[in-house]
Amino acid sequence: MGPGPGAMHPRVAAVLGTPLIGHLDPVMGALMDSTRELLKPLFGTRSSMTLTISATGGGGREAVLTNLIEPGDRVVVEVRGYFGGRLAECAKRLGADLRIVEGEWGAPPPIQGLVDAIESHRPAVVAVVHAETSTGAIVRPEELKSLADAAHGAGAVIAADCVTSVGSVPLRTDAWGLDAAFGCSQKGLACPPGLAPITLSDRALAKVRARRTPPPSVYFDLTLLEQYWGPSRVYHHTASSTLALALHTALEVIHEEGIEARWARLEKVAKRLVDGCAALGLPHLVARPHRMPMVTPVRLPEGLDEAPIRRALLLEDGIEIGAGLGPLAGKIWRIGLMGDSARDENVDALLTALERRLPRR
Repeated sequence: MGPGPGAMHPRVAAVLGTPLIGHLDPVMGALMDSTRELLKPLFGTRSSMTLTISATGGGGREAVLTNLIEPGDRVVVEVRGYFGGRLAECAKRLGADLRIVEGEWGAPPPIQGLVDAIESHRPAVVAVVHAETSTGAIVRPEELKSLADAAHGAGAVIAADCVTSVGSVPLRTDAWGLDAAFGCSQKGLACPPGLAPITLSDRALAKVRARRTPPPSVYFDLTLLEQYWGPSRVYHHTASSTLALALHTALEVIHEEGIEARWARLEKVAKRLVDGCAALGLPHLVARPHRMPMVTPVRLPEGLDEAPIRRALLLEDGIEIGAGLGPLAGKIWRIGLMGDSARDENVDALLTALERRLPRR
């Protein structure tokens, strides 16, 4: 019950021992084609440039930004947590002319500040985190849409870190105007880590194809990956059939449950967790409109020595929860409800253990 990875569905675990298939085998190609179609509804897109990168979510970030950003490009990045900082660092290392718009960790996004930065800096790329894993705060659909409108008005493309959101909450990249989004396999998709689903709009793909220089990474070059994912299956790298089959199985499980039913389950279980933590004197960090169901950050009592409690939960109760990062270290716990972890019985087990271990008020 940490902020990732989440638990695997038993059917996903069962396919991990399947014999290997070659990365150019026709069976692998069929699996890739089917995976693309199963991913599209989770991203809320019809884009044919929807595929998986053989990497973690961090590799998805590297692939998207490495292809969209050229040295000297103006870039605006929103930072209100650890992973916003990762976006900024990646853009910086790619040689971007970077403008960072900072906000308080766990607070609502500074939308007007971002719009002002976009209008004044006139960037080529805008990058935001949809669901910030380090704080439990999410950007609302209307806020993302306003940022996308501002980016497009300035001639920019907009990319979103959806590592914690894809498969867990509504994500409508086409309707919101997002040009690129990347996720991971081990959180809302309830699969082992190692794959990063991404999607690019026609606008983003046109920018990639119009680059003045090739991307600095051959491995993450999306024009080469596009050929591997296309009908000709041009060799790019040795993709893992084990992870491909695991992800495909996980996506089948999601579609069988129903995407909207899955979202509703997470919301229901998250409310049970939030209410139970509040009753134990552990209030939510984030204001209600910007709370995500996948990660619940709870404020800790002043002066609580929290690390021994987390350690006892893990070693004696078999329950993992996450610590705070950065300025929130020692001040919050981050409790995850992702994929198959989002179950009432898991919440009840945690609340019972916390009631036993927290100091009496």
